[in-house]
Amino acid sequence: MADDVERKFEKLLEILGRFESVIVAFSGGVDSAFLLSAAHQKLGSKVIAVTAESVIYPVSETERARNFAKNLGVEHIVIRSNETEIPEFVENGPERCYYCKKAMIDKLKGIAGSRGVPWVVHGANADDPEDFRPGLRAAEEAGIRAPLLEAGLTKEDIREISRAKKLPTWNLPTMACLASRIPYGTMITAQKLTAVRDAEQCLERLGFRQSRVRHHGTTARIELPTESFGKIIDPVRRTAVVEAFRSIGFYHVALDLEGYVSGKMNRELLPKFKEDPPR
Repeated sequence: MADDVERKFEKLLEILGRFESVIVAFSGGVDSAFLLSAAHQKLGSKVIAVTAESVIYPVSETERARNFAKNLGVEHIVIRSNETEIPEFVENGPERCYYCKKAMIDKLKGIAGSRGVPWVVHGANADDPEDFRPGLRAAEEAGIRAPLLEAGLTKEDIREISRAKKLPTWNLPTMACLASRIPYGTMITAQKLTAVRDAEQCLERLGFRQSRVRHHGTTARIELPTESFGKIIDPVRRTAVVEAFRSIGFYHVALDLEGYVSGKMNRELLPKFKEDPPR
């Protein structure tokens, strides 16, 4: 492990050591799993993991979170979140994540209050402020701490330390809620979320670990790492993808020639992408 990364990790443990006890908002992804592991290392039984179960998350992610917390020996609470009952979420404006995060924070703080836990933490890292993330603002307003961000840990750092610590999550693909596949201004429905989930699970079964299926009405736009292009246009796989996507409800299936880019749907909201579009 590089010296600067090790220093950041020590700073993280120092930050966590200032908490008497914590609730960790735990999705089961790379960042929150690493945060939960570090919190458990520093605070032991004074850590509670809370995971939201919802139509905006694949069931496999919830199961992975359950298994990780169980193997770590951390108390784990799974709650039902109902984002599709939040009007501002369903309307899918640019502030969608703010309202979603705010509702989730209310649930987390409710659990914290009932259990006498003074702190709630989440897994935002030092890369996140570079993207459009209104959920970060909701967390800051509510006093929710982001120890990874405070310690200066990037996604690359987190993967490096997770690998060194043999965490099974170290090389998981980047995760994001299924609502991020639907363009801003397009109403979010359970049917669209299910279509995206089923399409991405189809790609996963065919061997594509990192993918996004963007929902454009009757058209599915597939984002894959460019090195996977040859694999998906193989006649057998291409036919399997087209047939599966049509059975899901898409009339047209398109491959994004730029490839997979995290946060691509935010470009219209970020001036830097308007000033310097990808070439």
